[in-house]
Amino acid sequence: MLIVERKDKYGYELVEEVSKIVDVNEGTIYPILKRLTNEHYFETYLKESTEGPPRKYYHLTVLGKERTDELLKEWTKFNESVNKFIKESGEVE
Repeated sequence: MLIVERKDKYGYELVEEVSKIVDVNEGTIYPILKRLTNEHYFETYLKESTEGPPRKYYHLTVLGKERTDELLKEWTKFNESVNKFIKESGEVE
């Protein structure tokens, strides 16, 4: 959801962005987008395109922003715990 936090994106644009980091395809991303929209983390709207049919854009809602912040806090805490574990495990001989 971070990728949409700064700027609304359309579906294929999201697939391209995520694919740069993680090996995924459209068949994986679109169901996730649908679920996140159903859970009110995204709102969608159509916007005309000069390159074909209108595109469905995804906009992060207030609820989506709040959830993103919660998940980032959880990830940071988890990441710190794992790093601490690795560091402590490496020091024990």
